[in-house]
Amino acid sequence: MIARTLLALTAALFTSAAFAQAPTPGPTEIAGVVTGPNGPEAGVWVIAEAEGLPTKFARIVVTDDQGRYLVPDLPQATYSIWVRGYGLVDSARQQVERGRSLALTATPAPDEKTAAKVYPAIYWYSMMKIPPEAEFNGKGEIPDGVNRAGWLMAMKSNGCIGCHQLGQLSTRTIPDALGKFDSHEDAWIRRVQSGQSGEQMVNQIAGNMGGAPFRYFADWTERVARGELPHAKPKRPEGVERNIVVTSWEWGDEKKYLHDLIASDRRVPTVNAYGPLFGSPEYSGDVFPILDPKTHTASGFKAPVKEGTKEALGPGHAASDQVLAPSPYWGEEKIWDTRNNNHNGMFDRNGKVWFAARIRDAENPTFCKKGSEHPSAKLFPLERANRQVTVLDPKTMAYRFVDICFGTHHLQFGYDANDTLWTSGGGPVLGWINTRLLEETGDVEKAQGWTAFVMDTNGNGKRDDYVEPNQPTDPTKDKRFGGGFYAVMPSPVDGSIWGTQAAFGAGGRPGAVIRVDPGPNPPATALTEIYYPPMPGFGIRGGDIDRNGVVWVSMASGHLGSFDRRKCKVLNGPTATGDHCPEGWAFHQYPGPGFQGIGENSAESSYYSWVDQHNTFGLGENVPMSTGNLNDGLIAFKDGRMIVLRVPYPLGFYAKGFDGRIDDPDAGWKGRGLWTTSGDRTPWLMEGGKGSKPRVVQFQLRPDPLAK
Repeated sequence: MIARTLLALTAALFTSAAFAQAPTPGPTEIAGVVTGPNGPEAGVWVIAEAEGLPTKFARIVVTDDQGRYLVPDLPQATYSIWVRGYGLVDSARQQVERGRSLALTATPAPDEKTAAKVYPAIYWYSMMKIPPEAEFNGKGEIPDGVNRAGWLMAMKSNGCIGCHQLGQLSTRTIPDALGKFDSHEDAWIRRVQSGQSGEQMVNQIAGNMGGAPFRYFADWTERVARGELPHAKPKRPEGVERNIVVTSWEWGDEKKYLHDLIASDRRVPTVNAYGPLFGSPEYSGDVFPILDPKTHTASGFKAPVKEGTKEALGPGHAASDQVLAPSPYWGEEKIWDTRNNNHNGMFDRNGKVWFAARIRDAENPTFCKKGSEHPSAKLFPLERANRQVTVLDPKTMAYRFVDICFGTHHLQFGYDANDTLWTSGGGPVLGWINTRLLEETGDVEKAQGWTAFVMDTNGNGKRDDYVEPNQPTDPTKDKRFGGGFYAVMPSPVDGSIWGTQAAFGAGGRPGAVIRVDPGPNPPATALTEIYYPPMPGFGIRGGDIDRNGVVWVSMASGHLGSFDRRKCKVLNGPTATGDHCPEGWAFHQYPGPGFQGIGENSAESSYYSWVDQHNTFGLGENVPMSTGNLNDGLIAFKDGRMIVLRVPYPLGFYAKGFDGRIDDPDAGWKGRGLWTTSGDRTPWLMEGGKGSKPRVVQFQLRPDPLAK
């Protein structure tokens, strides 16, 4: 009896001491302590959300080791505030004004099943079974030519998870609205036919993969329905992960998705300080969403195409123009339509935004084609281009067409005096725009150029006549490489231009990084090098380059890959076949559980990697980061450690790219941040369901969890 009394007294004193240490909120803050049955709750999230602002707004912080929290710099509004954490159920939401102290009570989950509801998607997706080796390469139901790496590429960031976050509640269960089925396999066969992406999904799973994935998807959701739980549990945020402040705003349309956003010039990240963010809706629509984070106002700009454009682009490769089978969410409605197809934007140093966007029909102007005197067209004429470039001036909202000959996908400004804009998406060519010349003269024809990818296979150090990709190597000639850039990344070190060759589908090479040295006359002098990753790395998608010239790439193998050309023993010549520099590669496994039965791995399916060259976030300069598309956040790689910048609400965070900006270099952590947009191609599948809109998400890093 005495012992129990002493324990109760100790617990009461401990709790009182915790409350006594609660931080004092300023007029724009909410602060307090989170406690559970056993005292303070460390490493849990406190979520403050307001719906009284022009757009839905939320700010999220993490408690320190004493359970204390401080939500900083809140705009004037009434907030709904609650606690979410691993091992807990969400606490009751309380209404509070800023400037108040509020003690919050954490509620332990009654069982493991309830606790697992808020696990990141990777914990559920890693339950998916991977076919045994005996099933691959035509030995079983999987088509010939598909090996395990090819299977994983198709099931991860170069396939299914290139569009969706698989593993969240809406994908690990079968929606009732889909209908009644005799088996989960039948349900999945019907499910992938849904909506405008039905044709694409059926072609991937039933065509390229011979229908084999249906059985594995069905087994997965059947086991989940029977109550099977993930084989691993997430840890609560630790160390600097507790210093993160996450802010989100809704923007855009509930039926549209966003591919990307842009905040600043990656070379000069103080450009557009405190300014608006611009989104790219790709194939989903023509309205570019805009967010003003100062006024918490979301708006849009409907971008035109040239008058007389006849081709109705529709939703492009993202989907069909027709609904294959009704969606359980939107029925037979065609929700995606576009003519401008804005994929990616970039700020220049003057504050204008350049977009990879369509302006016209695919047929190219005469100066692009065979018979033209244009220096690039004389060497490699181009008949068609699917996407061009546009420029938006945020000050006047004037929107200008830049008619170019090569296709565009991603854009990046170089570090040269001409502010050259380099592009991916040109297929067999690398294209560029001398933006300085364009702005000074308005001459679009003179300002642009492109080059074929020609490898120095004879090793004489210069570009010669070349054989075509499908022709045998000639020791007296060079050889043209038939691939193209997916990502594009100008090097700040030596003026070279790097790109990734994404590994799409279930066959072929595992992707590559490609280097182009433009030389003094790029259309005629540019030389190309290609580097394939050795195992265990495969499935390259997006990438970026650091200030030392090291390339960092997201890989379907569950790795952040790095390639350092300085380590290569061979660079060019007849032995430079792409596999000639394994010593340049290193692989860093992403966090989170892996698929069982295939050795050490992570099920993470990162889409894109980006390097924080200028310490826009606060972890330091030159820190590589990746989208954690199954980890509900971004992933930074610092001093050999993976740091997860997790977004616990709404569940289903999914980014395709991100940017950093320094609003005020003298304002400490408050003047810096990362910016991204969340919401995969089906934002209605995230927490909140139908009606949920994509979100702008900002990440900031405080020096400690209570910093003001």
